[in-house]
Amino acid sequence: MLQLALYTFGVLKSPLSDPAPLTREFHETAEAVYREIGQYPGCQYPGYVARAEASDRSRGTLFDRDWGEWGEFAVPAWYLKGRTAESTALAATLSLWTDLRSASDFIFTGLHRAALDRRDDWFEKSGRPGHVLWWVTEGTVPTWQDGVSRLEHLHDHDPAPYAFTFHHSFDPDGTSTRLAVLGRSGTR
Repeated sequence: MLQLALYTFGVLKSPLSDPAPLTREFHETAEAVYREIGQYPGCQYPGYVARAEASDRSRGTLFDRDWGEWGEFAVPAWYLKGRTAESTALAATLSLWTDLRSASDFIFTGLHRAALDRRDDWFEKSGRPGHVLWWVTEGTVPTWQDGVSRLEHLHDHDPAPYAFTFHHSFDPDGTSTRLAVLGRSGTR
């Protein structure tokens, strides 16, 4: 059986340490989204399996933390901002899902949908993909480097079973599929 890996990456307009109201709003929204997904596996998002969480969340930067089996924290080559506590300006996630529909339903509804609607407030426009999906064998834990490699591959090539998006997705057998996802207007 296969599971779906999802890596997201964005460059923030301001460092994570910026005390400005907009940065605080980003932190508060992200915490609410994590709380929502953290309540599961359960009823609303039954396809959620796990996400990368540092075992030492309160120490150091994202780059210094112990991510356990998710591997050493990594970012795409195009990330050129800082890596210190004062200068890091990025948001990244790595998660596992049972299927494409479950991941899509979480990303494009509820609190996460509201956060997506605000992404232009928080993130720089880069012209690069903000997420990548790929299938892994059940029991395989993708690493941060896997996510970066797939995202960079997606940027350099068209979506394919190796690296794809919600809008240009593939079934576990590699067949191209059209998944109806919620757009900016909130409709499918």
